[in-house]
Parts: sequence; C-alpha cells; structure tokens
Amino acid sequence: MLHRAPIDPPRHELAEVDAAALEAARATDVALAAAIDMGADRWISYLSPLPGRLRDDGLRDLRIAERQARAAYGPRDSIRDALPEYATEPLVKALDKLLKAIARFEAHR
Repeated sequence: MLHRAPIDPPRHELAEVDAAALEAARATDVALAAAIDMGADRWISYLSPLPGRLRDDGLRDLRIAERQARAAYGPRDSIRDALPEYATEPLVKALDKLLKAIARFEAHR
C-alpha cells in the first residue's frame, strides 16, 4: 500500500500562514530596496525572487522560500553584515513568525 503525503490546502485557507508570508514579503521588499540603494549586487540577486515567492507560493514551496530567505543570516556570510539593521531585523522577525505559523499548521494537521 502506498502512503501519500497529505495534500496541502490552498494557501488562502491558511489565514495565519498567509498573513505571516505576506508580512515576510513586505519585509523582504524593504531589504531588497536597501540592497539596491547600497549597490549590494550579491544581495540584490539573492533577495530578488523572494518577495514574489513569499506572496504567491503554495505551502510546500513557501517552506522552501522561507528557508532560503532565512539562510541569508548565515554564521560566516550574513545579510546583517551588508545591509542596515532597519532592513535585516524586521525581515528575520517576519521569517521567524512565518516559520512558527507553518509549524503550528503542521502540528495541528
């Protein structure tokens, strides 16, 4: 017998996850704008696809986008070293909030 992974509900049915993802997208927009203002090409390339993914991706792909965005805060190469605090700290908080919302959904599935 094959065991199939549960099908994720449409994102609009996950109000808490959707709201947290949209907040993370807005915070990513701010970080991207700061990267553009500073001419930080590496971070522009890294951040550019993320706001759209955080706005539009389904739950499975949203998890991946969240992890990718969170990886910008690495121990040796961190977005915090290149961009101002007003851009990096709200983003990390929004990503943590999104991660918690996804975890709550999965725990109650």
